Amino acid sequence: MNPFLITDNTAISFSGGRTSAYLLWKVLQENKGLPDCARVLFCNTGKEDEATLDFIHACETKWNVPIVWLEYRPNSKFEVVDYESASRGGEPFEHIIQQRKMLPNTRARFCTVELKIRTMRRYLQSLGWTEWDNMIGIRADEQRRAVKMTPDYKGETPVMPLYKAGIKKSEVLEFWANNDFDLQLPVINGETIGGNCDLCFLKALPKILTLVAQKPERAVWWAKQEEWAATQTTGDGNRFRIDRPRYADIHNFVDRQGDMFDDSIECFCGE
Repeated sequence: MNPFLITDNTAISFSGGRTSAYLLWKVLQENKGLPDCARVLFCNTGKEDEATLDFIHACETKWNVPIVWLEYRPNSKFEVVDYESASRGGEPFEHIIQQRKMLPNTRARFCTVELKIRTMRRYLQSLGWTEWDNMIGIRADEQRRAVKMTPDYKGETPVMPLYKAGIKKSEVLEFWANNDFDLQLPVINGETIGGNCDLCFLKALPKILTLVAQKPERAVWWAKQEEWAATQTTGDGNRFRIDRPRYADIHNFVDRQGDMFDDSIECFCGE
């Protein structure tokens, strides 16, 4: 069976990256458009790079496909926004931090759960859906991610068409290299390190250093959240990561290094 064909209620999770956009393109090609029983969902945390928002908007306009932009709101609610009204200052992310009075961290990754997974679920339930396939852009070369995929909700079934079809990163990058538009974030060592939340605490420290060196202002929001959380709680909850410097210290370190980053940004992205 063609893994891209849709016959039942299906949520297509669109992260805003090249792989999830390629998945959407394959769905549109194989179904000759977006089936009525499908919804393309992008959950905006407010900390995505502007290039990501531009890319999503290009996909919906150039491919003539409706993409539902969702944002978390306090007290486990959501709001449907669009390219123009989408938050760009981290507001949805800050809502959940202030509601929990602590920061998400490696022990408690509630940001992904609340801002994306459950926000998506609440929207689909508002449509009256009780069961659906959750179509996720995991490739054949991401087996470790694939085996970890489990539903957050009993009526949800994760499906991974790219994985099932054997599509790897090289095919995705080749598609975008030959397309008439692309995500305007660089691929470094085969990875778009600026994707998703700009300075996500799950990114390796060398990548964080690179991203702050490119745009020092990226660190300001993250440092502000850590400063506020320190007044609310102790332990893991007042830091995004306790095993490395605070974001304010990272920002200050990069600022002190100055030009040392200018000619060596790429080498900081190796793992």
